[in-house]
Amino acid sequence: MFTGIIEELGEAVRLDRHGDSAVLTVRGPRVAADAQHGDSIAVNGVCLTVVTTSGDTFTVDVMKETLDRTTLGTLAPGDPVNLERAATLATRLGGHLVQGHVDGVGTILARVATDRWHEVRIGVPAELARYVVPKGSIAVDGISLTVVSVADEPTPAFTVHLIPTTLALTTLGRKEPGAAVNLEVDVMAKYVERLLTAARPAAGER
Repeated sequence: MFTGIIEELGEAVRLDRHGDSAVLTVRGPRVAADAQHGDSIAVNGVCLTVVTTSGDTFTVDVMKETLDRTTLGTLAPGDPVNLERAATLATRLGGHLVQGHVDGVGTILARVATDRWHEVRIGVPAELARYVVPKGSIAVDGISLTVVSVADEPTPAFTVHLIPTTLALTTLGRKEPGAAVNLEVDVMAKYVERLLTAARPAAGER
């Protein structure tokens, strides 16, 4: 479990393909400092398990499902990545509950810069749009953000505002329109939907 508060802007060192899986090596001095085999680290919002560590780098296995459903398979050496270690019972919940289980990939559609902050509009896959609500929480590349507005036309999308800290210390400070981002919707919304669906009587029942 994570909070969506990015600890460090690291970088991809290499992505070695092995059939339908891969081994990703990431440089992140802060998160690698105390990383051990079996620890969980979110890389661009994807919960991954540390396999090995060496100095300021660590390696993780990336399975086919993850390569298919996230942007990790497109990483190239030198690409910046958002890093966050798993939360502990003593962690401040400064963001929201983030599982590191990416629901889909969105696309940055537009960004408008002011002197202090940016407004970014992100396209969301149609099957995830119902989980995105104004003032709700969403994780974008692992960053806990508050949804400002939602639109269904001409394509499902939402907007977020990025403060200077987010611009300076995460990948969203660098990504331009057309860039892909990992999206994780609020897990509470999915549980509520599942419970309501399960409780609804089948056709013909009372």
